[in-house]
Amino acid sequence: MPRKTVIIGGGAAGLGSAGGVKAADPSAEVVVYTQFEDVAYSPCGIPYVHGGEIPDFERLFLAGKQAYVDAGIDVHYETEVTSIDTDGRTVTVGGEGVITYDNLIIATGFEYADPGVPGSELGGLYYVKNIRKAMEWDKVIAETKRAVVVEASPLALEMVTALAHRGVETHLIDPNPYALATMADADIMEPVQESWREMGVHLHFNTTLKAFLDDGNGQVRGVSTSDGDIAAELVVVATHKTPNNRLATAAGLKLGSTGGIIVDDHMKTSAPNVWAAGDVCEIPHGLTRTPLQGLTGSHAYAQGKAAGTNAGGGDRAYRAVYVPWGTPAGKWVIGGASFGETTATALGIPYVLGVAEGISRARYYPGVKKVKVKLLAEPGTLRLIGAQMVGGGEGIKERADFLAQAIRFGMTMHDLSTMENVYSPAIGALNEPIVVAATNGVAAAAKG
Repeated sequence: MPRKTVIIGGGAAGLGSAGGVKAADPSAEVVVYTQFEDVAYSPCGIPYVHGGEIPDFERLFLAGKQAYVDAGIDVHYETEVTSIDTDGRTVTVGGEGVITYDNLIIATGFEYADPGVPGSELGGLYYVKNIRKAMEWDKVIAETKRAVVVEASPLALEMVTALAHRGVETHLIDPNPYALATMADADIMEPVQESWREMGVHLHFNTTLKAFLDDGNGQVRGVSTSDGDIAAELVVVATHKTPNNRLATAAGLKLGSTGGIIVDDHMKTSAPNVWAAGDVCEIPHGLTRTPLQGLTGSHAYAQGKAAGTNAGGGDRAYRAVYVPWGTPAGKWVIGGASFGETTATALGIPYVLGVAEGISRARYYPGVKKVKVKLLAEPGTLRLIGAQMVGGGEGIKERADFLAQAIRFGMTMHDLSTMENVYSPAIGALNEPIVVAATNGVAAAAKG
């Protein structure tokens, strides 16, 4: 008899898991349950449709529903799993009753943190996640004159820019002194914030949300903050991601300090024949071993492939992460790997700093953009431990990917200061900013 794998969740982790199971065991029965109307679309693309960079939502779908039928993956749409019994190897499914499994993969994703203020039940509060709801919200945005974005998270950076592109008067409120303060450095974010101001965005930092204001008809009319009220017809709630761990908690699976499910390097949970993947898990940072939760779609998909492969009888490890990241924000692109000065300082990690301001291509070539690179290295060895960047768009993503690998494999500032780089006026400057930053870091270390 074919072995049956049940997967809870139809996002990147869930569908990655399904593909992993079928690759390891083509005869396996694979059943996916999702609460939503669709699977395998890119929620990360939603802000770019709102902003007009992508012309329509249909482009965000990776495949049609028939593709999963053809692949032998049985997807149950708009179906909720209400409980898990790991001893009996069953799940209870709304409308279907008790379903048995041989293997189970939990990929229930994330929820936005509750703002914890009055008025959270009002209409007009937009939580960017479901593509069908996003289609309806896009019509609301078209009629919106004034909007507030709550918390300067990665999603908020995209939505603030998108709303400004749509001509909406946009206000960003955040309790921290600058945007993305929990993961980026202030000097990296300053150009972004200046570009937002040029786009007409109103920035309210060191400002606490106190309430969503009711218009008397159950719709939001603005927000109350520590600095006063701000009127708005639309509020985007971009609070940090928290693991959707209710099923796992009720089933008695071990959770970590982030609230995410604890998994081993094969994505196995504390329960027999149960794996987990994506935003519902926590994964150790490769250097600090600090547990991380709520990473990117590429991380979720890779975790899903590992979980599915192992559930299907294969052998695939998922390594600790060094977190290359990047995103457009305002008129700039920011990115990095591992961590920057803010995080290192908060964790008490000593570092040597190398900084350089360079350019993306030859200074005389049309379209040249500024690029700032910051490198953090371990004192003494000068082994790379972190990096952050801001630039006009070109090469930030590629540099972040490379620097994450450099950190993972223990490269030093000495290595980077002598590395080769492409020089072609149209695509690369004579002096690569990474090389210059590393050279400056070596010099700084020599001075003590």
